[in-house]
Amino acid sequence: MLFKKLLSSIGIGSATVDTKLVKAKYVQGETVEGVVEVRGGSVEQHIDEIYLALVTTYIREIDDKKFEEKAVLGRYKVSGPLTIGPNEMKTIPFQFALPYDVPVTLGTSKVWLQTGLDIKMALDPQDRDYLTIEPHPLVAAFLDTARQLGFRLHHVECEQAPRHWQRRLPFVQEFEFRPRSGAFRGRLDELEAIFFVSEHEVETILEIDRKARGLSGLFAEALDMDETFVRFTYGPNDIASLPQRLANLIQRHS
Repeated sequence: MLFKKLLSSIGIGSATVDTKLVKAKYVQGETVEGVVEVRGGSVEQHIDEIYLALVTTYIREIDDKKFEEKAVLGRYKVSGPLTIGPNEMKTIPFQFALPYDVPVTLGTSKVWLQTGLDIKMALDPQDRDYLTIEPHPLVAAFLDTARQLGFRLHHVECEQAPRHWQRRLPFVQEFEFRPRSGAFRGRLDELEAIFFVSEHEVETILEIDRKARGLSGLFAEALDMDETFVRFTYGPNDIASLPQRLANLIQRHS
């Protein structure tokens, strides 16, 4: 028995954990439901806590070098202390609401649930389940509007944010569009958007990158003076007018 306890402390013959979700695809702010299944190993073990951590990654730049960092978006307690016997199976249901600032899983962005068992004097068993996160309906409306105006989504990435843009998290998710048709082809290099989502509205920061025209334009581009930042907010009642509003903003600043 002592030998079995020693083995379980390093992960051999110890309890295992498996999280099963009702579904794997969610919208920002939606409720996640599922169960955590804990199966006992070869010896009885006392578990201090079962938790779920919602995790993503973002790019952090230091001295012109890029590093990938992990960020915990939320931690959710599934169970308090419990004891699991040898080969015993326990099934524990859970549910929690996704935060509105969970990244959309487009481009390089990944989001997963990490399930952990806190067991003293033992290697904590863990399980990882990747989620597909779709845009909030208001963000989806912007993406559709950009397509209508001739923009194509080129790149999506989570990056460390300047301090004045940081909210709850140290990073923002940046959506980069490039004009492929329509009135802004040949007029803009790109359009970048950051969304701060809440239940009933979205605050949007646009970076409008004008295409260099002539020597003065090339000079401005070299100094990054060809970029303009615009901030605006919209809600469900603004969706119908969003194409005209976005076109007017870009027109005014390009």
